[in-house]
Amino acid sequence: MTTDTHGSSFDELVRIMAVLRAPDGCPWDGEQTHMTLRRHLLEEAYEAVAAIEGGNDDEIRDELGDVLLQVVFHAQIAAGEDRFNIEDVAATIVEKLKRRHPHIFGDAVAETAADVVTRWDAIKRTENVAKEHTSILEGIAPNLPALTYAEKISRRAVGAGFEWETVDDVWAKVHEEIAELQATDHGTPEAEDELGDLLFTVVNVGRKMGLDPEQALRMTCAKFIRRFTSMERAAASQGRDLADMGIDTQEALWRQAKEGER
Repeated sequence: MTTDTHGSSFDELVRIMAVLRAPDGCPWDGEQTHMTLRRHLLEEAYEAVAAIEGGNDDEIRDELGDVLLQVVFHAQIAAGEDRFNIEDVAATIVEKLKRRHPHIFGDAVAETAADVVTRWDAIKRTENVAKEHTSILEGIAPNLPALTYAEKISRRAVGAGFEWETVDDVWAKVHEEIAELQATDHGTPEAEDELGDLLFTVVNVGRKMGLDPEQALRMTCAKFIRRFTSMERAAASQGRDLADMGIDTQEALWRQAKEGER
């Protein structure tokens, strides 16, 4: 592991980005804007998450570098327009971290992680008032993955006291939403609306149980892919196509794939 106590590698990254954005620099880099780069920022963040889940340090380091590049790129675009620069970006997050950690940088007390989250949310609500937001739900990015978006909306509402008393109350709401969805006609706008209600309520079950619904579903998707791929391999080993097998045979292969993971 290389340690650079003088920050020269970061300084060099900032310098290279300025060179690439200069009038005689890279034509592609020079044409980019905040809007054209937004897709790349999302993609790099997702790739970093995938590397973290893979647990390979080389890949994690590489992908975090790509994310850092996007931050420096956006800052350089703004600097070229005399709006702000990378130092302003760093100063803003430093000030925010200190403001939102008064139990570390002030006199407040937070003994548990839950205490920290409660205080963090309260500070954010105060900030929203200062920004003259008309709702505590303002400022949540609508292009977040839907489960994460729902969880953040719910957590903000809880901060205002809009909350079920127990997780059993949420479970009752889940069953109510299931019944309402079952009562709709397939493929209708009403069915879509009720499905959304059900998913939103299930997200709140996860929140009440201290679980991350986005992560839970991602893990289930990975598990399904792993097991389905195992079924395909098992079918191929028999010289058969999975699609040509009956449901009973497919179910047997699924059970076999599950047993193979134990």
